[in-house]
Amino acid sequence: MKIGLAPTNSDYGPATADMAVEAEQRGYDSLWVGEHSHIPASRQTVHPDGGDLPQLYWHMRDPFVSLATAAAATSKIKLAMGVCLVLEHEILDLAKSVATLDEVSDGRLLFGVGVGWNREELANVSNVPWAQRYNAMRETVAALRLLWTEHEASYSGEFVNFAPSWVYPKPTQRPGPPVLVGCRGRIGMRHVAEYADGWCPLDVGFRDVRVGMERFRTAAESAGRDPDGIPISMYCYASPDAEKLELYRELGVERIVLAAPDGAERLARYVDRNQHLVDTFAD
Repeated sequence: MKIGLAPTNSDYGPATADMAVEAEQRGYDSLWVGEHSHIPASRQTVHPDGGDLPQLYWHMRDPFVSLATAAAATSKIKLAMGVCLVLEHEILDLAKSVATLDEVSDGRLLFGVGVGWNREELANVSNVPWAQRYNAMRETVAALRLLWTEHEASYSGEFVNFAPSWVYPKPTQRPGPPVLVGCRGRIGMRHVAEYADGWCPLDVGFRDVRVGMERFRTAAESAGRDPDGIPISMYCYASPDAEKLELYRELGVERIVLAAPDGAERLARYVDRNQHLVDTFAD
């Protein structure tokens, strides 16, 4: 099993490059960072876990800049977006940023994508209706793949449109970095099954992880795909232990991403406390 590490990447935490170096030295296969360009100060959307919104959400560093610094400081570890909120980006600029990051990291990028959970955040930067966000993400991913592979690409859709254009560089990975969809609901699973290179669920998203895995396999088979051919990188928010990781491995999870707590001291203790899991389970 592969083991990834996901620090909160807040501006009051350790430098992303330093975390990447430490994670590489400790045996992690990947470093994951999330994205929130902003958080509306006045909002109606409730945080998925309930309660007050943690301050880390509006203190996240830019993921592209963060992973670029990590790429310069490391040589082996995968660098992962977990996840990029693709609907909050202009498509041509996004294609260039992703391709450039894949280039400067020598093809080590894992491109996780998602639609987010905050209605007001999306409304601030996009005209995509909330109910159509997954359909808009489908078009966005399709357009990105064209831009990464074709010299002159164009796209005409309901949500994504651009005239024939040249966008370079192209990613080092061909036909592009793996696109991993982060979601935990039935609609998201259908999209994973339709076009994703991998699935990024949360282990706290189901009453029973086994049930979630079975739903995913059913969705993949219904889409005519082999579920074993769609790698799963599961975010582990529940307290990790050997029994839990063994269960996830038996269920076919390829990678566990340890979701570290906020704050430098808590992060350091978390990494030390769970090093035995990396030593035991990491490929």
